[in-house]
Amino acid sequence: MTVEKEDYEELLSIYSSTLDAIELLRLHRPYLELMPSMRRSEESLITMPLPIVKLRKSQPMPGVPSGAINISEAMQLPCDLALLMCDPDWKIKTGREIFVFIHRPDEDLSDLLGRWRQTQVLLTRDYEWIFPLRYQHMLNEGADKIYPLFVLFNESPERIRRGLSGAHLPFVIQTTIATQESLAVFDSAPEYLEDLLIETEDPSGRELS
Repeated sequence: MTVEKEDYEELLSIYSSTLDAIELLRLHRPYLELMPSMRRSEESLITMPLPIVKLRKSQPMPGVPSGAINISEAMQLPCDLALLMCDPDWKIKTGREIFVFIHRPDEDLSDLLGRWRQTQVLLTRDYEWIFPLRYQHMLNEGADKIYPLFVLFNESPERIRRGLSGAHLPFVIQTTIATQESLAVFDSAPEYLEDLLIETEDPSGRELS
């Protein structure tokens, strides 16, 4: 069996809801604990399906020694959702962001894992979020630390599960579309769950998982 586009689209629509996204995080406790407030959970999370960022870079000014101008380029990230943590009291975004990758139809391990690697590479640059109107009052600078979470289906090939487990990357399995109770954590290697919270730095200084 293969992953159907309808199932992918349905799951994307489910996790676009803040409440359902929180239920997804409940399946991976280290990520759930990143939320600033569980009592005010809906105010502590922004969900952004198919998110767009502005990547910034410096460009030399012709004819001006040591001169440069900052330019920005809007780009859709290759993830399916971005989950941004917010302080419910100060109404500001915190420095931790989770990127969700749902297994897409006809996607194999290299394609799925490659989308996370592409996201890592893109976000080594300075960036800012293009927020929906509802959140445009918030500071939109990029994160200090980014985290991946993969969502697979029962129909996803076993090699994808093995590959993600071998790469120490967390994933959950969607058994049916009907209810959130159908989600289950693949936990054959539980030691990697906490490993993802160990901070490392890339050459730009931004911490990556």
